Amino acid sequence: MKTDASLSMESELTRWLPYIEARLGRQPRGLRAIAAYNTAGKPAVIRVASVVERKPFPTLFWLIDPVLNLSLDRLEAKGEIARLQEQVEGSLEMQEAMSNDHARHKELRNSYLTDEQRAFLISKGMMAALEERGIGGIAESTRIRCLHTWYAAHLVEPNTIGALIDSALLESNNS
Repeated sequence: MKTDASLSMESELTRWLPYIEARLGRQPRGLRAIAAYNTAGKPAVIRVASVVERKPFPTLFWLIDPVLNLSLDRLEAKGEIARLQEQVEGSLEMQEAMSNDHARHKELRNSYLTDEQRAFLISKGMMAALEERGIGGIAESTRIRCLHTWYAAHLVEPNTIGALIDSALLESNNS
């Protein structure tokens, strides 16, 4: 049976589907919800299923806001990942915080799995793909790899790297 909340979520997805498709340049696979909106009230982050086409899909959140995507592209092009990674490597406190971010993210992702999805992944020996990977499907808890995945997750539930990205974006906008 569908609840009022699930019907409302479906109508919201239906309303925004053309916008989401335009941002992705294709139909979204495994789309489940709009996880965050930008200041203009448009979807900024979408949540996708953790099982897509009968395969584990560890990237829970996708950043679709075009302005943020462009800003993060520019930061990455200027070497921001390497700069932040150097900060992480020099700070045990930051490494621990990132590990905690990944653990919270895994718990959140796990909370969205249905009993059927969980049983399927276990029966196929594929549960480790979700249990061993955190934000953006990252296996190494102290690696950044991509600003977009960290920031998508940050807009839903604040995290260590997302906070550093906030500062970098502010600095970039002020220069």
